[in-house]
Amino acid sequence: MMDARCPQTRAEALGSLFERYPEAAACEDEVRAACDLLASAFRAGGKLLACGNGGSAADSEHVVGELMKSFRLKRPVDPAFLDAYRAANGEEAPAWLEGALPAISLVSQTALSTAFGNDEAAVGVFAQQVYGYGRPGDVLLAISTSGNSANVVEAAKVARARGMRVVSLTGSAESDLSALSDVCVRVPRDEVFRVQELHLPVYHCLCAAVEAELFGGAE
Repeated sequence: MMDARCPQTRAEALGSLFERYPEAAACEDEVRAACDLLASAFRAGGKLLACGNGGSAADSEHVVGELMKSFRLKRPVDPAFLDAYRAANGEEAPAWLEGALPAISLVSQTALSTAFGNDEAAVGVFAQQVYGYGRPGDVLLAISTSGNSANVVEAAKVARARGMRVVSLTGSAESDLSALSDVCVRVPRDEVFRVQELHLPVYHCLCAAVEAELFGGAE
């Protein structure tokens, strides 16, 4: 059952982040801009590709997990799909199907990544996937505490050439990713583990805010 305390609007989801983590207010404009960009992409039928290394690889998986199924709100399945399922199968769609925001974690493609890294260039493993999966209007979520992770930077370059938008999560310093991104959320921390600790509530906020905007109530 949905928790009555869950944010029903984007504004509530965003407000919750800045209430619980006041230091995140330093990048409030960027968080709001990232939310706008993601919501617009999903509404237009686009998808999100996420990548990062180490802890940021785990964060990429985490983000996809929150987007591809219900996170804080119930997500009804498109009525047109329910009709199509009934017509195709002669029965009702299973009750466990949920609305999804299409997202792919590029760190999950182990066979592809190791083959490309071995045969071509390890620095290009994310970029190759962006080239293959990405389409104009999609979004790359590039996560790097330094903002200078070479394989993530190469992915951002390919995304720009593909007509995609780039949202990055980094630490406080200007970086290669901040120069390449449409929106760079530079959290006000510098030490790697502390940057990662603040990345989590930021991307949880983005997931909750976009979910609320597309599946919840009005602003």
